Amino acid sequence: MTSLQDILYGVSIRSVQGNLLTEPKDLQIDSRKIVSGSCFIAIKGVQADGHQFIEKAVAAGAGSVIAEVLPAELKEGVVYVQVADSSVAAGVMASNFYGQPSSKLKLVGVTGTNGKTTVATLLYKLFTSLGYDCGLISTVNNVIAGEVIEATHTTPDAIQLQALLKRMVDKGCQYAFMEVSSHAIHQNRIAGLEFAGGMFTNITHDHLDYHKTFDEYIRVKKKFFDELPASAFAISNLDDKRGMVMLQNTLASKQFYSLRSMAEFKGKILENGLTGLLMTINDQEVHFRLIGEFNAYNLLAVYGAAINLGENKQEVLECLSKLSGAEGRFDYQVSPVDKIIGIVDYAHTPDALLNVLKTIKQLKQGEEKVITVVGCGGDRDKTKRPIMGQVACEFSDKAIFTSDNPRSEDPDTILRDMEADLNSAARRKFISIADRRQAIKTAFSLAGPGDIILVAGKGHEHYQEIKGVKHHFNDKEEMELVIRELGR
Repeated sequence: MTSLQDILYGVSIRSVQGNLLTEPKDLQIDSRKIVSGSCFIAIKGVQADGHQFIEKAVAAGAGSVIAEVLPAELKEGVVYVQVADSSVAAGVMASNFYGQPSSKLKLVGVTGTNGKTTVATLLYKLFTSLGYDCGLISTVNNVIAGEVIEATHTTPDAIQLQALLKRMVDKGCQYAFMEVSSHAIHQNRIAGLEFAGGMFTNITHDHLDYHKTFDEYIRVKKKFFDELPASAFAISNLDDKRGMVMLQNTLASKQFYSLRSMAEFKGKILENGLTGLLMTINDQEVHFRLIGEFNAYNLLAVYGAAINLGENKQEVLECLSKLSGAEGRFDYQVSPVDKIIGIVDYAHTPDALLNVLKTIKQLKQGEEKVITVVGCGGDRDKTKRPIMGQVACEFSDKAIFTSDNPRSEDPDTILRDMEADLNSAARRKFISIADRRQAIKTAFSLAGPGDIILVAGKGHEHYQEIKGVKHHFNDKEEMELVIRELGR
């Protein structure tokens, strides 16, 4: 076991009450998980302030308490440490407690509004196919050298994150690829991590319920690159108008990828169809199984990271050409009788939905109708709801507004928000059906042979959250059931 003094190495300490040579049994930020000898770190969270639970943690057996403000009464035998920022302290302490695992493998972080999951997953698949043992931390799942562990957040809390990386190191992983969400950056969940590289995909309207303004959202994303060390690489999308801004203050070596401008990693789409993408990457022509311009960007980003990590260009392109994307990302099937194309995608922001619908338009062979089934999450950014409704109507022949994860909100209220700003042309195109299962069935009932149905918003999620309860719901399964039931 490691002493509290060693675990606190690198933490900004204000004061200490007690013996730092004590050896904590574990680190906890949840007072309900305290056991005898735990070290409780009181963090001011979004929903609750851990400082309010110090007394409860001590009563449950915590041997040490880390906090920004110490309680008025200090219990004898308990070590109290006042720190400048508990959330930063949690990450640094967890890194020390678990033996600084991120320094024992090459950790690459991927941030941006759209594409994080696909880029991180492709990197994991690529480096696994190149013969390495790897780890993946993503929205869909966490993977340690092939062992799948279900994910609960885009980025786990600081202690869970370091524990995951420790398991990866113990399993012999040489690389780890992780999604880095704006929430995780802002809440210092990535404090204490040593990144070998950072990647930026794009930034669009999202999470304004949390960040309040788009400028703040950009600032938080940029903070990730501002804090990368000089030993790391930083790769950014030059075609995104904030692509250069993201890297302007980083110490890491800067590189860019682009479809439209000269860049270190330059791509050009030659063909884009249902069989995949034919494109050049740095003048090398390759066919990929992934579909759409947005995946051309994802592939460029992955290629750039692999080259920065020292891999052979030819081997990388050969392996990439054989890979499929992440679950629930432009995941499509063709019905056996009427050849209706059903696509499931995680697109839950206006820009992501627009990208998918533009890709579908490019894939159309003739006069096929496009029917979009889409909803918006409850208890989340309400400002994007009318925009999602507008995008769905403008780029589809028919739009069906439905429930996503309504959470604590009334689904009908969310639907009214989506309908709010529709113009007269859009109003002739949409219907609202709160029941998602019925909405998917209606889409297939309205479709003719060869038409294209997009079911957007949930992608890989296998549940629907209603009034605090998660009910099993899988868009892909529902699509398959409807195709069989209707004999399509």
